Amino acid sequence: MSSSAERSAAPRRRRWMVVIALATAAGLATAPAVSAAGVPTSAAVPRSSAGHPPPGIQAALDQVVAAGAPGAVALLRIGDRTYRFSSGYGELATLTPIRVGDRSRIGGVTKTFTATVVLQLVGDRVLKLNDTIKQWLPGVFPNGQGITIRQLLNHTSGIYDYAQDDRVFAPYLEGDLTLIFAPRVGVAIAAEHGPLFAPGTGWTYSNTNYLLLAMIVEAATGNSIGTELRRRIFRPLGLDHTSYPTSSRIPGTYTHGYWLLFEPEPTDFTALSPTLLGASGAILSNADDLARFYRALLRGHLLKPGQLKAMQTVDPVATDPPGSIDSGIPGGGWGLGLLRETFPCGDAWGHDSEIPGYTDAVWNSRDGSRQVVVMVNIDGLSHDHPITQAMRAVLLKAYCG
Repeated sequence: MSSSAERSAAPRRRRWMVVIALATAAGLATAPAVSAAGVPTSAAVPRSSAGHPPPGIQAALDQVVAAGAPGAVALLRIGDRTYRFSSGYGELATLTPIRVGDRSRIGGVTKTFTATVVLQLVGDRVLKLNDTIKQWLPGVFPNGQGITIRQLLNHTSGIYDYAQDDRVFAPYLEGDLTLIFAPRVGVAIAAEHGPLFAPGTGWTYSNTNYLLLAMIVEAATGNSIGTELRRRIFRPLGLDHTSYPTSSRIPGTYTHGYWLLFEPEPTDFTALSPTLLGASGAILSNADDLARFYRALLRGHLLKPGQLKAMQTVDPVATDPPGSIDSGIPGGGWGLGLLRETFPCGDAWGHDSEIPGYTDAVWNSRDGSRQVVVMVNIDGLSHDHPITQAMRAVLLKAYCG
């Protein structure tokens, strides 16, 4: 499984301890422990819709909460039938039941949206996949002449992930989780670390890649990445619950996100500024909007055939690379902003994410006829944690039946 902030659980926990310290110092709400006995009953929480749901999914989702997650939602779409499931709480301080329609931070799933904008510009012949960083952003990044848009999209650029540098979080220790982070600062920090390998010869997950892609989009269009996302994807698809925020404020109803700092008492981490991840992880959305987006994408409603084929082409060096698994299904590889995962019943396409407070996964058949969205409002977990194991069980049950 991918992660929008980090790639492996132990380094992720260390890097986010800086921000966790701020959360504690700032007095963010520390919620009561969650237990199986505290899970809202089926009468208190809407369970599913659209007739009789496939058996076992609700029970599997309940196990995510029984394992310690505050709440979890799942959406299963088979053809024109949609089933929605929920379990647990969306906010622990008020014991508000989690709702499928509430908005959540989707972290690294944002990358598929950003990649779609880039590939639309390729289809419009504004950009080329072999264009280099230097062509569009001269002087911005060392060796920019040797790194292509394609390599940014599939994480084969060799560029260091700025989110792994402790300096990124140091200002937050001064007292404000809502502090705005400038993408160019992240790019500059990554440049200081030098290349991890020659472009195209290896794979490593790097949020810096997508900050650079957003800067290229802005250079090519004259508009911000947020404007292009709204113009090209959100509005045409009617994604009314999806936005690209530039502050911590979340309008409407939303799910609170929790970080597992001192088990079993998670800390409310909802206010962490989305600008820390920008085009690599800032989007807010809900399960229905995510399913609608991926179905439109995979059915060719957003990209021309050539660009969709490129998106689903996995480079050999990005095929099941070491360190690419978090709480998802092992196996697969990385296309251009789109992942291929190998389930027991066949391959699936989509993306997944772990950011402080939220763990999300969206998997689809190649034509989008079968879709699974699972959203859990907790993070800070190892790959073998009972919550992540239970989440994998939901994904497997829902996708493979």
